[in-house]
Amino acid sequence: QLQLVESGGGLVQPGGSLRLSCAASGFTLNYYAIGWFRQAPGKEREGLSCISRRGGSINYVDSVKGRFTISRDNAKNTVYLQMNSLKPEDTAIYYCAARERVCSGLPELFGSWGQGTQVTVSS
Repeated sequence: QLQLVESGGGLVQPGGSLRLSCAASGFTLNYYAIGWFRQAPGKEREGLSCISRRGGSINYVDSVKGRFTISRDNAKNTVYLQMNSLKPEDTAIYYCAARERVCSGLPELFGSWGQGTQVTVSS
């Protein structure tokens, strides 16, 4: 059974950093594009970044460009999201999701999701 588990969330001050991990089990991650999404209270789920199956194609939403970096280690079956210069508006639940086809920023195109990890940016 395909399973994704996010970790690495927490409370951080504005300007701080966190690294989120998305660990896969039950399947080989390198057959899937992986996206990171977030959802703040009262808002729709937002696509942040996506990395292709072999990492050759990466994209970011404008609001996180230059601050967030997605990467993958297929040998460890894990995808990461390094988040720097965090802002209070980055506060949300962060999710990773898998898709067998090419990257997309649309959450409805991803079939497998983790349970999410809370990120809170506050002083």
